[in-house]
Amino acid sequence: MTAQTINGKEIAASMKFEIFAQVEEIKKNFHVTPSLAVILVGNDAASEIYVSNKEKAAHAVGMNSIQLKLAADISESDLVTKITELNDDKKIHGILVQLPLPKHIDTKKIIRTIDPRKDVDGFHVVNVGKLSTGDLDGVDGALIPCTPLGCIHLLKSVKGANLAGLKTLVIGSSNIVGRPLARLLMLESCTVTIANRSTKDLKAECLQSDVIISAAGVPSLIKADMVKKGAVVIDVGINRITTSDGKSKLVGDVDFDEVKKIASAITPVPGGVGPMTIAYLLKNTVDCCLKIIS
Repeated sequence: MTAQTINGKEIAASMKFEIFAQVEEIKKNFHVTPSLAVILVGNDAASEIYVSNKEKAAHAVGMNSIQLKLAADISESDLVTKITELNDDKKIHGILVQLPLPKHIDTKKIIRTIDPRKDVDGFHVVNVGKLSTGDLDGVDGALIPCTPLGCIHLLKSVKGANLAGLKTLVIGSSNIVGRPLARLLMLESCTVTIANRSTKDLKAECLQSDVIISAAGVPSLIKADMVKKGAVVIDVGINRITTSDGKSKLVGDVDFDEVKKIASAITPVPGGVGPMTIAYLLKNTVDCCLKIIS
């Protein structure tokens, strides 16, 4: 048995085609172009690559995207002022502050400063609260973090629209992935267990699960003997390791080559969850635009 490889690249490309059509409709009907503002503080190389990729993706679907590159030593108050200006700018529909921020800046305060209606990351406490209570629909519904949305989409691509009753294990409990993902799975009527790298007998938890979604950030955390035959495995981990020849490569949390012999479906790293995160960032920006102009 060899698992189906869930091609996030292809699924994301299909989403982007639909988003492009939606953007064109908004331009035609409202004479507005959905616009995303991304704030990058400092010169972190990985963050610069992520921000550049987001900008390219936005332009590819006909949206506007602006980068605000700010000095690493910018004061917290000046950053708050810049975000407030974007909140008040009617031409900006989505705001994203690239994390992590320098240590002298309170990340929670910065996230709270973003207008919840423009919070494309879905990190503002208002959106977190709405997700927690299941308030997802309508103009006032929650904006949901992009990576968890991508995970649910990939899971449904192999299990169908009805996920009710699936025993799902989420490894990692961050506010960015693990917690919102667990809530989304609960809203799909899954039976959800949340674990982390310190969970006692993680193997036993994995072997009881129909679906394993790992966002622990630990290379090769999930081995083949930890996966139930026929389970679906979604790997959110992005870890850079050095290979025996001295080169570096990106790997996930899952021992892909071995686990694919046991699972029924599995996402690769790269090319799995990553492209879906970008696609849902674009979709969230369009949704923000529609909430604001409607």
